[in-house]
Amino acid sequence: MEHFDQAYWDTRYANNETAWDIGQASTPLKTYIDQLPNKNCRILIPGGGNSYEAAYLLSLGFTNVTIVDISSIICQKLQHDYATYLQTDVLKVLNEDFFAHSGSYDLIVEQTFFCALNPALRPQYVSKMHQLLAPNGRLVGVLFNKIFDHTTHPPFGGTPAEYETLFAPYFNFHTFAACYNSIKPRENTEWFVNFVRK
Repeated sequence: MEHFDQAYWDTRYANNETAWDIGQASTPLKTYIDQLPNKNCRILIPGGGNSYEAAYLLSLGFTNVTIVDISSIICQKLQHDYATYLQTDVLKVLNEDFFAHSGSYDLIVEQTFFCALNPALRPQYVSKMHQLLAPNGRLVGVLFNKIFDHTTHPPFGGTPAEYETLFAPYFNFHTFAACYNSIKPRENTEWFVNFVRK
């Protein structure tokens, strides 16, 4: 299976091949973010892409948001679009491989990153998330509750049973349920997770 490296994602963004991009923060994540009391918590958005979730967090006054993405094209765009926030250090945009990233976070936001990775990397993803989270930190986001009819390119789907096996050794499950507030094109295909680091 192809390795989805920087060149792969740069090409996707350069050619505007971004069918996953819904143009706004997803409703399940907005609903969760609206309930967060601590505006100073350390938040990571891996594989951030256009990072609408980051824009939403910043609009609400969150002060410590980090985006990591392997695509230099998307990182340059974000650095341009959010220059004011970068200058005040409430936002960091890092052009890095997520698996090489280091840091400590209270919250990691998952939105179409897990499904973009080669499925062989899923155990490494879970271990890395656990490593990056502070004690009692949370991994929160949306996973596909759907198997796609292709196996060679993103997005890659999955099932709740698979996710339970993957995540249970590292996380306690606060919420693990079908999304009730997906956007219409994704109705009945999304699974909301709110995992607390063990």
